[in-house]
Order: sequence, then structure tokens, then C-alpha cells
Amino acid sequence: MMSPHFLDPAALRSVRALLDMALSEDIGTGDITSATTIPAGTSAHAVLLAKADGVLAGMPIVAEVMAMVDPGLVVHPLLADGTPITRGEHLAEISGPARSLLTAERTALNFLQRMSGIATTTAKYVEAVAGTAARIVDTRKTVPGHRVLDKYAVRVGGGHNHRFNLSDGVLIKDNHIAALGGVAEAVRAARERAPHTLKIEVEAVNREMVQHALDAGADIILLDNMTLEEMRACVELVAGHALTEASGGVTLDSVRAIAECGVDLISVGALTHSVKALDISLEFEA
Repeated sequence: MMSPHFLDPAALRSVRALLDMALSEDIGTGDITSATTIPAGTSAHAVLLAKADGVLAGMPIVAEVMAMVDPGLVVHPLLADGTPITRGEHLAEISGPARSLLTAERTALNFLQRMSGIATTTAKYVEAVAGTAARIVDTRKTVPGHRVLDKYAVRVGGGHNHRFNLSDGVLIKDNHIAALGGVAEAVRAARERAPHTLKIEVEAVNREMVQHALDAGADIILLDNMTLEEMRACVELVAGHALTEASGGVTLDSVRAIAECGVDLISVGALTHSVKALDISLEFEA
């Protein structure tokens, strides 16, 4: 069963729909290999085995997938999400009908490997900026349908979430500014029409735009694809009157230097748009 703190009811329903779709996609009309080779009534015991070092994320999803395939499958997690894991470590034990376990295997692993990959990468970025004031945040660059799980995995890895969707906050970007004729006009329109509870963030590509955003009263200023020198100058210009967010082409090699410019947030699309799955397998035991 999922922890009650894992997802709110609406999000949990959306995740279950995703899991159902994934199982339907993988199983089709039935697992013909298991049905024709494994005698009915055969029981099995398996372990989830880490085949690489990383950070575990997605264990509640494994349990949910197994239960959806067969309530008789019992998942006993040995480690919790957020735990650093090492190659060769057992992550969970699963027991129950062998046919069902084989049917659920790939779908469960697909989610677990992807989510653990996101958490692992996020943890590396968080470690890289340790000791600075910068927070690592994600983006909306997620696989369609997976956003709840992708952003959960970022949190498990020690990162923070940016907007979940377009209704979460005002982020005025270059095309909004172009459509309205300027930063001041865009911020003014947002102030007049958006709920007062929402922050207003403005994307800026140079010092002049940063000044316009400040003058317009932006709450957050996104420093887009700036050099380190430009970024430091803009952080000094803002001087704490708004939060600053660095974005654009951030890598593990560059993130420390960006953090040392004094920005408050660093958004990293690579956390979720270029996921390297963590190698995890399911192994039957005698």
C-alpha cells in the first residue's frame, strides 16, 4: 500500500490510471510465456537487486503495480525511498504466485528504474551545490503522464519542485513579453488579473530586462542562459529585492559555479528530460 503522505487523492487516482495503462500496454491479452511454462499454483520468492549505486525512489509504485496485477503478491521493502543504495544490495523481497510476479515484473521495474534514476541525478546536483544558498529545482520537462512521479522522485533526491503545471504560478517568458510589448506591460497585466496568492516570475536574458522586471515589481527573476559574469552582475543588481533563478544549459560540471554567483534557485531540465534509468533487476530465489 502507498503511504498516505505519498500523493493526495486526486494525484493518486491519476497515478493509478497511469499504472493501469502501463500494465495494459505490457500485458496485452495475457502473459503467454508465463501461462504456458509455469504450472498454475506455483509460488515464488524474489528480490529486487541494485545493480548500480544510486538513490532509491519508487518503492510504493512497485507495491501498487504488484497489487494491481495480483493482490496475492506481497512486497516487503527492505529500504525506503530516499535511501542511498549500493550495487549488490537487496531493496525488497516479493513473494506470491509465480505467474503473477513474472507478469508484473517489467512494468514495476520500468517505474522503479526511471524514478530512481531521477532521484540519483537530483542527489548529485544537490551535493554539487552543498554549502551554497542555492536550491536545485525541476522543470515541466517531464514525460507526459509521468509528472507526478517525476517530481516526486526529484523531492526524494533532495531537490525541490518548480511549477507543477501552468496554473501554479505566473512565469512571464520571452513570448509573453513579445506579445505584450514589454516586461512592464506583462507584469502589470498579471498583477491586475492573477490571484494575489500567486508569485509573478519574469524571464530575463540581460541586465536591462532584469532592471525592467525589478521596476515592475516581479517576485522572482529568471536569469536565462547568462554567463557567470552576467549572472553575478544581475544578482548584485537585484540585491535581494526578488528571488533569482538561474536556468538554461545547467550541467553537473557548471552547477557549482552558477550557485556561487549567489542565485537562490537553479532549475535543471536534465533532472527529468534526459533520465538515465538506474539499473535494478528482479531475481527469483530458490
